[in-house]
Amino acid sequence: MARIHYADPADSDLKALAERIARERGGKLLNLYRALLNSPRLAEGWLHLFTVIRQQCELPAQYRELVILSIALWNGAEYEYRQHLPHALAAGLSQSQLEALPNGTKSPLFDDAQRAVLRYAESMTRDIHVPDEVFAAVAQYFPPRQLVELTATVAGYNMVSRVLEALKIDHED
Repeated sequence: MARIHYADPADSDLKALAERIARERGGKLLNLYRALLNSPRLAEGWLHLFTVIRQQCELPAQYRELVILSIALWNGAEYEYRQHLPHALAAGLSQSQLEALPNGTKSPLFDDAQRAVLRYAESMTRDIHVPDEVFAAVAQYFPPRQLVELTATVAGYNMVSRVLEALKIDHED
């Protein structure tokens, strides 16, 4: 059970924003956004940031979803993991790769670029400080713009998992 109440999207002060969020997120207002609507300005900023990360970046979707699912596993954020499984499959990751995620960089199902991305994301998530050799390994696969986008994706989805878990947001099903 969530630690806070979910805002009522029918509330006149929230209705337009709640409708916009639902529209931009596939027609459904997820529990995460229902919680965030307790702070409308924050919910709006969150929507904008994650719309950019998920829909307006040049970073290929497979890398984005690879790090989102990995972060969810490392942080114990089941809600985040379950929400992104369909996105990962749609982005081209295989079911076998998803099943291999707990083994991460040890799995032969991931190519060198994917393993470099996983090491980078894990270093950012677990250690904060990324060793030069880890950065150099990932930098050989991505131009500066995509490196910034990858970094923001890792940072952003660490924030997502922390909010989900701190507030104990309920699963959608």
